[in-house]
Amino acid sequence: MRPFITTLPRVEKLWRIHNTSDSKILDTLRDELHVDRIIAQLLSARGIDSFEGAKTFFRPELSQLHDPFLMKDMDKAIARINRAIHNKEKVLIYGDYDVDGTTAVSLVYSFFKQHIADIDYYIPDRYKEGYGISFKGIDYAAENNYALIIALDCGIKANDKVEYANSKGVDFIICDHHLPGANVPDAVAILDQKQIDCPYPYKELSGAGIGFKLIQAFSQANKLPPEPCYAYLDLVATSIAADIVPITGENRVMAYFGLEKINADPRPGIKALLNINQQKNQANISTLVFTLGPRINAAGRIEHGSKAVELLTCEDYQKAELLAAAINDTNSQRRDLDLGTTSEALDQLGKDLLNPEKRTTVLFNENWHKGVIGIVASRLIERYYRPTIILTESDGKVTGSARSVREYDIYSAIEKCSDLLEQFGGHKFAAGLSLKRENVEAFKDKFEMVVASSISEDQLIPKIEIDLELGFYEITDKLLRILRQFAPHGPENMTPVFCSRGVFDTGWGQVFGSNHLKLELYQKSNPNIRFQAVAFDKGDYIHFFQKKIPMDIVFKIQENQFKGNSTIQLIIEDLKVSA
Repeated sequence: MRPFITTLPRVEKLWRIHNTSDSKILDTLRDELHVDRIIAQLLSARGIDSFEGAKTFFRPELSQLHDPFLMKDMDKAIARINRAIHNKEKVLIYGDYDVDGTTAVSLVYSFFKQHIADIDYYIPDRYKEGYGISFKGIDYAAENNYALIIALDCGIKANDKVEYANSKGVDFIICDHHLPGANVPDAVAILDQKQIDCPYPYKELSGAGIGFKLIQAFSQANKLPPEPCYAYLDLVATSIAADIVPITGENRVMAYFGLEKINADPRPGIKALLNINQQKNQANISTLVFTLGPRINAAGRIEHGSKAVELLTCEDYQKAELLAAAINDTNSQRRDLDLGTTSEALDQLGKDLLNPEKRTTVLFNENWHKGVIGIVASRLIERYYRPTIILTESDGKVTGSARSVREYDIYSAIEKCSDLLEQFGGHKFAAGLSLKRENVEAFKDKFEMVVASSISEDQLIPKIEIDLELGFYEITDKLLRILRQFAPHGPENMTPVFCSRGVFDTGWGQVFGSNHLKLELYQKSNPNIRFQAVAFDKGDYIHFFQKKIPMDIVFKIQENQFKGNSTIQLIIEDLKVSA
């Protein structure tokens, strides 16, 4: 096997420009919307080909949300909840310990505690119970006389757990958004839009999104006003951002209005988290992904996911401040563990003489913290771009988190090694697994063999997807104003990315911070059009600009406000010497 990935700290990325579209669609958009070719191409690339499509995209409305009763089993779920209320039964809201699970539990619990007299929530312990529905959780429900469990963001493959619950007289309503297996659990109702026979028109809801559809259906069936449901869209938006589901269709509408809620009237827990992190600008999807998400996740990674639910359901701001401070400290612990483990993992790779030839990274250390191994796997992919699994030991067994490169199905590769595994689950780009310690080395070898025989060299090259190429003369205040309306951004509606060729620095450029670059750029064709630019972690490129070597750049366009003045700033994602 010849070497492909090297041990160089920076892997050169392939630039892939998508600036071609159907000319008829572009002409239609330009004529009907009165926009230039840039906006027409950006819309076309997002599947928008008409005036009506553009109107829906640019003007989200709550009326665009689908009827929740289009979802299979929704009528059964609402009937069972109404029966629980009528019979004064105890109800337990059960959810996973990650952001999607804890926001979903917070949403459904907060809403139904206004309608159900005896209700509580349950988050499994990441280390003692593992992911999803647990036997311990069912025993807790049975021992405490809960007649109904509403499971969120988990349960679609928990056939044996639901069967066990049935034997103890505990009913289940499952609200999950993961792919079902060949047979689904014998629950009272299963709400999962990915069931083959589910007619629900939008298939990409998050776990909290399904929780929202449940409370929406309950309100509709019981002739309650819809507005109280909309107050929970901030939690849905947080789950959409953190779970990295597509921000299209219904998700886009819910994310839009959820962000509106966060910026206008945040719930105490979210407000406290934003304030403790000195969030001054308007929150956007990035705020949810990089500020709220990691902190909510940290509770389940380091301590217990119930801490996150306690914060998100807290109604007193002073108490929320104390809870947010504790979760923020937990996140700091998580970050220290993450950086320390990443450093140890890189050191382990550096001692592996065969490392440059491998198509995979699989590392094991019994002392690594289970709560950060998924993050570490993602960090290693930034350095060595190849399918990665980080393994540690927990409760007498080896467990691991897998992350993949953009175009490779790591779940399928793991499945081919199932004879060496105790359990595994996940999806194309991320998975979890467990195995016996004596099988670790055999698994490493087999996984490397499977991936090496099925991955292409092209898949081992990181790529930057570029919407189109621009000349600096095309970057205007009007363009920035329209680009703002493309938000909220996320999968299938990413922040537009552009490239420009042959740019130079005016001589103003400098390195700041640890290794960041500030520039003032121009192109020779229009030397008077200049833009300030920032390139994070690319200070080593300053020498090219100082020598007046023409550079090509990939960038996003954003507004920069300083001392009351607003200017256009370019955020550079990648750069290279012009061909």
